[in-house]
Amino acid sequence: MAEKHPRLRLDDNFASPIRFSLMAALLDGNELDFGTLSDILQVGDSALSKSISHLNVAGYVATRRGDVGSRPRTWVRSTAKGERAFAAHLQALQEIVEFGGQRG
Repeated sequence: MAEKHPRLRLDDNFASPIRFSLMAALLDGNELDFGTLSDILQVGDSALSKSISHLNVAGYVATRRGDVGSRPRTWVRSTAKGERAFAAHLQALQEIVEFGGQRG
């Protein structure tokens, strides 16, 4: 039997461009506040909030709430589980590119 196509290992949690970009922004242990993420990803608050919530439910990100002065803030960071899942997703994408170049 032929090797299974690498697309079968893609993680649907990263199917959204916003969720994919969010995980990329949190690589290398970055912890970023909501406003900074919104600016980096060039996305509205509602879409970002939904993406964070989705990845939080999956266990891929964690949030921390606090205050800066009198203003409430939310910080987001990737979890070890999220980092492993994202690395596996990136590996599958790379293998798809390599697989596409193979001719039988």
